[in-house]
Amino acid sequence: MSSAHLFAPLKLGRYTLSHRVVMAPLTRMRAAVPGNVPTDLGAEYYSQRASAGGLIVTEASQVAPSGQGYPATPGIHSAEQIAGWKKITDAVHAKGGVIFMQLWHVGRVSHTSFQPDGALPVAPSAIAPAGKSFTPSFQMVPFETPRALEIGEIPGIIEAYREGARNALAAGFDGVELHGANGYLIEQFLHSKANHRTDAYGGSVENRSRLLMEVMSALVEVWGADRVGVRLSPFGTFNDVGDADPIGLYSHLLSRLAPLNIAYVHMIEARDTDAGEAGAPLAIHDLRRFWSGTLILAGGFIGPSADAAIRAGQGDAVAFGRHFIANPDLPRRLQLGAALNPYNRATFAGGGAAGYTDYPLLQSAEAVEGVQ
Repeated sequence: MSSAHLFAPLKLGRYTLSHRVVMAPLTRMRAAVPGNVPTDLGAEYYSQRASAGGLIVTEASQVAPSGQGYPATPGIHSAEQIAGWKKITDAVHAKGGVIFMQLWHVGRVSHTSFQPDGALPVAPSAIAPAGKSFTPSFQMVPFETPRALEIGEIPGIIEAYREGARNALAAGFDGVELHGANGYLIEQFLHSKANHRTDAYGGSVENRSRLLMEVMSALVEVWGADRVGVRLSPFGTFNDVGDADPIGLYSHLLSRLAPLNIAYVHMIEARDTDAGEAGAPLAIHDLRRFWSGTLILAGGFIGPSADAAIRAGQGDAVAFGRHFIANPDLPRRLQLGAALNPYNRATFAGGGAAGYTDYPLLQSAEAVEGVQ
């Protein structure tokens, strides 16, 4: 099947990409501890997956110590972390790639064992999500009931994102993406299930969108709008979020984002299994009409479905996760129609080189065989 649309150039903010195969943000839990510092192995991992004119969005990186909720995830709030990330951006740029950092605060999806002074995790409201959280030793324990942020603390949250954006600039990134998805702090404020506030940050869709919009404004101040994106998961329920009226909420949010003229919106399709290719309907059909800017799609795509989605105007680029983990040269494989390496979930999170930097590249003979 043709991949012509997936491999057409794309203007994305300040940059012109040579293809539309985006590496999605992927939490791999391999930062050096203590310090949550990106490693030389991480530089090898990202370099393997870089391609000329291709966009990589990094794994989510906490903007403050209080924003961490998973073990060995990198941060962007210390000099050591900036230096570690600089090795990675240099490695990607050496391959001609474009790399954006995803900025993260997990909010209530944390545990006191991660928090400075053993404090409770923070959230819009004191509502414990269903399920379990990690501890720094990779143990799973029930989520705690978080502490609701006081309204006077919210400017400090915004400042943490602003400082993270400044640090990403110092680390040599090409732009930043706000993690506004997957049940983390920004989405906790967005969604009615997690946000029961009655002040300026709760209640109406305008109020629940306020934190995201204020953080986006801070990122634009640092980077300029054409180097800022945002990731959203309107129909997702990960980490026990959800909204009573997602179309109403996200149509409003997209209308508020439009005047900022940001580089892109990155939207996750809610899917429960790996079988997203099997003709599953795209719920984002309900929201594409509210966003005329560049839209990156994510969620269960493989080559043919990705090309078809771009051809149909459903999105402008497609982000790949699991397949990019297992196929460092994924763009080349998709362009050639070559077979993909299978991924191994057991090595997704934590560990060393196994399942991280040891997936094989496509060999010339395989490439020829794959297109016959």
